[in-house]
Amino acid sequence: MTQLDDRPVTTADTDPATAWFAAFEDALEARDIDRAAGLFAATSFWRDLIAFSWNLTTVENPDGVADLLAHTLDRVDPRGFRLTEPADTADGVTTAWFEFETSVGRGRGLVRVVDEDGPKAWTFLTTLYELKGHEEPKGVRRPMGAVHGATKERVTWLEKRQAEDAALGVDTQPYVLVVGGGQGGIALGARLRQLGVPALVIDKHPRPGDQWRNRYKSLCLHDPVWYDHLPYLKFPDNWPVFAPKDKVGDWLEFYTRVMEVPYWSNTVATKASYDEATGEWTVHLEREGRPLVLKPTHLVMATGMSGKPNIPVVPGADVFQGEQHHSSQHPGPDAYSGKKVVVIGSNNSAFDICGALWETGADVTMVQRSSTHIVKSDTLMDIGLGDLYSERAVENGVTTEKADLIFASLPYKIMHEFQIPLYDKMRERDQDFYDRMAAAGFDLDWGDDGSGLFMKYLRRGSGYYIDVGAAELVANGDVKLAHGQVDHLTETSVVLEDGTELPADLVVYATGYGSMNGWAADLISQEVADRVGKVWGLGSDTTKDPGPWEGEQRNMWKPTQQENLWFHGGNLHQSRHYSLYLALQLKARHVGIDTPVHRLQEVHHLG
Repeated sequence: MTQLDDRPVTTADTDPATAWFAAFEDALEARDIDRAAGLFAATSFWRDLIAFSWNLTTVENPDGVADLLAHTLDRVDPRGFRLTEPADTADGVTTAWFEFETSVGRGRGLVRVVDEDGPKAWTFLTTLYELKGHEEPKGVRRPMGAVHGATKERVTWLEKRQAEDAALGVDTQPYVLVVGGGQGGIALGARLRQLGVPALVIDKHPRPGDQWRNRYKSLCLHDPVWYDHLPYLKFPDNWPVFAPKDKVGDWLEFYTRVMEVPYWSNTVATKASYDEATGEWTVHLEREGRPLVLKPTHLVMATGMSGKPNIPVVPGADVFQGEQHHSSQHPGPDAYSGKKVVVIGSNNSAFDICGALWETGADVTMVQRSSTHIVKSDTLMDIGLGDLYSERAVENGVTTEKADLIFASLPYKIMHEFQIPLYDKMRERDQDFYDRMAAAGFDLDWGDDGSGLFMKYLRRGSGYYIDVGAAELVANGDVKLAHGQVDHLTETSVVLEDGTELPADLVVYATGYGSMNGWAADLISQEVADRVGKVWGLGSDTTKDPGPWEGEQRNMWKPTQQENLWFHGGNLHQSRHYSLYLALQLKARHVGIDTPVHRLQEVHHLG
């Protein structure tokens, strides 16, 4: 994580954060919950990432703080709060980094203190980063590797690895089975490996990274390199800002080998069931075509935040004489030069595919069914990400790990208030671009409340495009634009509800994805999927994110209503950051640490 613990602290006694922590720890030691809760502002937020709650949860205002402490304080026994660098005060808010201990682990966090008849916490982030007695073997604890001296019948590192691989699934069972070997599964597998948790990552593809290699050839990361590092092993300093898909695939394969992630390729999970009596899963697999049964204790679905592809049922699809496929199966543009292509959708995948098809000489029409938020990549990097994830941020001492905690310290309830002014600046900077898109007939939006891309992503995971150039094709008419819902297909065309007929040799359904619990329905049962409920979203009561307010991503990286079933994924940033907390939850259970969950995820929507 960060190097904050190595920095000297010279904070004055009058610093508001120091005064606040002195009062807070005194109240906690006295088990005076009312006094501790009274140190939070009338409008305040405590976000806890497993340190107190063994959950990812946010409580609001003094009443929420009191409830959290009432259920956790005696067990957690928090103490040793200390600032790890001098606090900073600006615009009436004092921001301070800190560390602390609990009965079972060590944590760090970030507090923002305001003056409300004395210092009061406005936002408070607590995170657990290691378990006492189960620290990762790094730094002074790193393994020796070589065994010096003369030893008969020496067993080499390679021989140990080969024996371990041969025994897995035969003589030994994984404690954790991770279904899905993309970036999320690999990151979690690396964390579990370092924590000594017996785990196995499985994936249907022949090689790690094929999830990227097999997509359309123009695909690349739309997020910059500083945002996308994996745990432990960062991209080299000369890595491109936006990595092409095949380079990402090669890195994931390299990472899997270097980090010694137990990984089975060509492996498909076909059926899983949970035995409450034994606390074990029975998972049926096909590994390279051969049947196999594993008995893990925990099952992690790391099959992609976006869930199963949404493939619409369109009347006439059976009579259409051309080709049809979902964007997730799009092979790339090479076979469609000179063809008429209709792409249904107007978000990231739709734009990427339209751009690549146009480049190879296809006649492309985009069908926009609803409004889309667009932000230009260079503007997003500068205004939206530059203070946290950029070379500028690194030079200012904001490491990726520190940036992750800063981002995590902003409660979702008020995050939009910080995002709105940023997107106002972006709109102002690129007003000419937006005017040209509007003139071309493109239906733009900035989110229900003007908060832009990040909130759309967190709330619904769709509805946006980070423009890396393809939007200009729509603005200047090179990619034609149509509007409306698809009514039916004929033998040679797509017909919209208003009667517009679009000739087509290929139809690409860039129609998005469903909830991740759809994967659980396929692998386990619809009953279990319904017990878990919808995965992703905050309950913001905005488009595609129905209320009630939940305050955290539904069912992600935390316990669900199905015992020993977990969901993991998201973008590279989330896969990196939240894999730590999921791995620690699994490690604690593996070594028998008591993990009572505060505020287990409720189910309001089935998905």
